[in-house]
Amino acid sequence: MEKISTMDKLKILTDAAKYDVSCSSSGSSRKNTRDGLGNGAVAGICHSWSEDGRCISLLKVLFTNKCIYDCEYCINRRTEDVKRAEFSPRELADLTINFYKRNYIEGLFLSSAVIKNPDYTMELLIEVAKILRYEYKYNGYIHMKAIPGASEDLIRAMGLLVDRVSINIELAKKTDLALLAPEKNYDSIIASMRDVNERKIQAKNEIAIYKHAPKFLPAGQTTQMIVGASGESDLDIITRSEALYNDFSLKRVYYSAFVPVVKSKLTEGIDRAPLLREHRLYQADWLLRFYGFKSKDLLNSSRPSFDLRIDPKTNWAIENIERFPLEINKATYKDLILVPGIGKVYAKRIIAARKFRKLDYLALKNLKISTKRAKNFILVDGKYYGRNFQSKSELKNIMALGDPKAYEQLSLF
Repeated sequence: MEKISTMDKLKILTDAAKYDVSCSSSGSSRKNTRDGLGNGAVAGICHSWSEDGRCISLLKVLFTNKCIYDCEYCINRRTEDVKRAEFSPRELADLTINFYKRNYIEGLFLSSAVIKNPDYTMELLIEVAKILRYEYKYNGYIHMKAIPGASEDLIRAMGLLVDRVSINIELAKKTDLALLAPEKNYDSIIASMRDVNERKIQAKNEIAIYKHAPKFLPAGQTTQMIVGASGESDLDIITRSEALYNDFSLKRVYYSAFVPVVKSKLTEGIDRAPLLREHRLYQADWLLRFYGFKSKDLLNSSRPSFDLRIDPKTNWAIENIERFPLEINKATYKDLILVPGIGKVYAKRIIAARKFRKLDYLALKNLKISTKRAKNFILVDGKYYGRNFQSKSELKNIMALGDPKAYEQLSLF
């Protein structure tokens, strides 16, 4: 058997990891120790971003791309003719520390194909974490993929060693997973998520009673869904995301536009999903998590997919145009954040400014409010500065053609 060098393994397994997007900075609370190395504290890790918006500060790599599964959408499926490689736990731990000491990375994101069975794979990943934590006394950020179907004891052992885990649900509908990845079990994925959430709640209660009780996944758990591989609607996706957030207190759901990287009869004829669709789902996800929206507010059975020309918040405002225009000098904070072009920061800015004077249109511009987006939904001192329109569809066309910011992502701040 041909021996593969560590650097060749690194090339193969970092490239194989590029389709897993559930990679992020920490939000962890793991502090360094006097004789330790690294810090994954509350402020998060230092990070940079690639042109498509993905975090590139972590060493993002697979433990192996040798897989026992034959998922129809995956480049690492066992029947695909690709070059295979596998690290040893020691090899990967040494690589991580060497990269960290050279300031190439700020943490580790480790996923893996499934070798032999889920428990065997988890044991290998846990061994990497043990070497880093106990031998190298590494206190930096570690994010690992927990393998669905692994025993509860192994998932809990991993949770005591790493900052965050991702358990990828892959597809929004149980029937689609059964069709495209028949060796994966939807119920076992959900069960693993549930166990992680219950153990995290238990650990939080233990810490409240015993100050020095061990932390369990201080940065929580995430998941990933592939967009456009099975004909699912946007409503299917955000409804599933909403349920996952509510049921398991997930930190993030990541969305990955389907790329037809392997030939399959089941995905034949399905083109690459538009990145703009992925982008709209992230915007909708932001509304679910931080603006109090429900999936049923954004889409319904008669309108199951987003209008890609305009962002979901603008689309919602137009569909509920009877609630507008709002008087900018009287509207509450909860109403202001529903206005396209006005987020939480700007709503607070408006409320603070109007304590001192009645706001006019020029004042809104001075406050950096996106009046081009907001003007069709507000009154300013009783005056309407927006466009005249006869129907919702006409207003959508106006917003799509006249709003250069319609294709920008919602601000994170």
